[in-house]
Amino acid sequence: MTRVYAAADVALLRTLAQDEPVTPERFTAASQGEEDEYDALLTVAEQGAVVVCAELDDADAPIRLSDVQSFHLDADGSGDLAWYAPQELDEVIELLGD
Repeated sequence: MTRVYAAADVALLRTLAQDEPVTPERFTAASQGEEDEYDALLTVAEQGAVVVCAELDDADAPIRLSDVQSFHLDADGSGDLAWYAPQELDEVIELLGD
């Protein structure tokens, strides 16, 4: 399994919510070390409103909601990324608004 990080907007999240596959640009960490994983997360956070963290058998495969491990976003404008479970996708979409 490979952990990938992808930037997402509301449209992409709505597609995931409909259990449709998405193929955003994705990044992998330089290693499985905590610091490299965090660096990958922050790099992707600069590119979109939400970071989707997914685990895939093939790093180039489309991402489905069942692959998603977590969502990360700056929910309160503090610059800190909040963690959301896949089951909280509707709340993440609501936080972003239209």
